[in-house]
Amino acid sequence: MSGTIHVVGAGLAGLACALRLAESGRRVALYEAARMAGGRCRSYFDASLGLTIDNGNHLLLSGNWAARDYAERIGANGALVGPDDCAFDFLDATTGERWTLRPNAARIPWWIFVPERRIPGTGPLDYLDAGRLLFAREGATIGETMRCEGPLWEKLWRPVLLSALNIEPEEASARLAGAVLRETLAAGGAACRPLVAKDGLGDAFIEPALLTLRAKGVEPRFGARLREIAFEDSRVAALRFGDMEARLENGDAVVLAAPPWIAQELVPGLAAPDDFRAIVNAHFKIAPPPGQPLLLGMIGTLTEWLFAFDDRLSVTISGADRLIDDAREELAKKIWAEVSAATGLPAAPLPPWQIVKEKRATFAATPAQDKRRPDAKTSWRNLWLAGDWTKTGLPATIEGSIRSGYKAAELVGA
Repeated sequence: MSGTIHVVGAGLAGLACALRLAESGRRVALYEAARMAGGRCRSYFDASLGLTIDNGNHLLLSGNWAARDYAERIGANGALVGPDDCAFDFLDATTGERWTLRPNAARIPWWIFVPERRIPGTGPLDYLDAGRLLFAREGATIGETMRCEGPLWEKLWRPVLLSALNIEPEEASARLAGAVLRETLAAGGAACRPLVAKDGLGDAFIEPALLTLRAKGVEPRFGARLREIAFEDSRVAALRFGDMEARLENGDAVVLAAPPWIAQELVPGLAAPDDFRAIVNAHFKIAPPPGQPLLLGMIGTLTEWLFAFDDRLSVTISGADRLIDDAREELAKKIWAEVSAATGLPAAPLPPWQIVKEKRATFAATPAQDKRRPDAKTSWRNLWLAGDWTKTGLPATIEGSIRSGYKAAELVGA
């Protein structure tokens, strides 16, 4: 194809797709329904805090090759920070015990034989059970595949898998869990160093991408909500954006990088995930105490992961449907009580706070929902799909989003 590629959606999938297409010299038209890019991976100024915060905290790992490649292409490598070696700090709030998980860099996991590197109260053989996830049968859940009890489950596998899959792990797809494990811990500690966007997601993934695209002649059209896709003769003939219509000539193509519920409204007969899970994030305007780790996993609390940024402490709670209807101030008080106990900061007064609830943060990573994920290629010869909800082989993550954008660009003919 030699025409214009219309990319609908300027979240990470759409931006990654547009970037690869523009790099290959293709003409790209980029549309976004919102007034800003980034989708669920964005930063914004919160007036109540007087800070720029992320709509949700996101952890990356050094094995996320697509995310790191994307950051390099947009000149944002330095925006991702983390320890030089794989190290994850944990706190069990019920006992007060703290430890650091330290897998060795190489694939052969000799670290499980070193008590100081593994989870307290566990032995080397305990870790072998998770290997079942690497060979899970299609349609199996984690609960059907591995042992979901005991110290190792409660202190490592459950919090890690809950974070990766955003659903209670027992009911989640074992194959998706196996895909995460295969690319991270099973690949050695060198592949699972934690990485965090130190100055926010916008600084790391969105603003540099927009600057790079503009330098290549791609100017996004914001506030352009796609209302209808007109199909003729097994192809997309036009895109209708309310007061604007884009007619497609021979050689033009479309990459639809919209959320699944929007894509289903626009594409006849499209099967896509239709069950979703929530994430709740809490942000507190207070500097972390000296020595606070960049990331702290918390066991036995409502708080699951505590992020320490220079100007705030932020909390992520996955699989949070049960919290969506809770009063925001009461949530802030409960979470801050846990955070203050973990950090040694005063419990009162409650620092300035913000609670961000995202009801449809990710598709439910069950075997049934995973089966509903469509391929990037559709039955229309000039229409492709992108998004973490498409068939990436991974859960709904930043890594999956970027890979889906890369794949769509490749299929279009970048």
